Amino acid sequence: MRPEWKEWAAEAKAEYPQANSALLPLLHRVQQQEGWLSPESLADVAELLGLSDQYVESVASFYSLFFKKPVGKKVVHVCMGLSCMLAGADELMHNLETKLGISQGQTTEDGQYTLLEAECLAACDLAPVAQINLRFRGHVTPDKADELLTEEKEVSS
Repeated sequence: MRPEWKEWAAEAKAEYPQANSALLPLLHRVQQQEGWLSPESLADVAELLGLSDQYVESVASFYSLFFKKPVGKKVVHVCMGLSCMLAGADELMHNLETKLGISQGQTTEDGQYTLLEAECLAACDLAPVAQINLRFRGHVTPDKADELLTEEKEVSS
């Protein structure tokens, strides 16, 4: 357990006196620092908040933005909601898989990209929609897969 986690837990408990309420903010901070939530970090969070390991694990498993295995520096979500599917999201996913050389749910060998499906990104009017590290991109038609990745490389540089 990193020393600052105790401080973060104290801050979360001060703002949210119920341990259940302090859990999400603490998990977010730990993941932001570590890049993902390992079984060890989940156990540490449970201990810091006085919650059971099983409860913390179940909360982390429920939310799709908590990663329980290492992810790439850039996490790409492609919306698979109805509007996005009708606008070509499945083909966009296929093109991204081809471009990155991985399948949905995998990370590139260089650790740069993780490609994931999103159930719905709530931007149906911009379908198809993708996110890279939670930054929305709308109207990402299947032929814009290269452009999506190139644009993000320029923003990240």
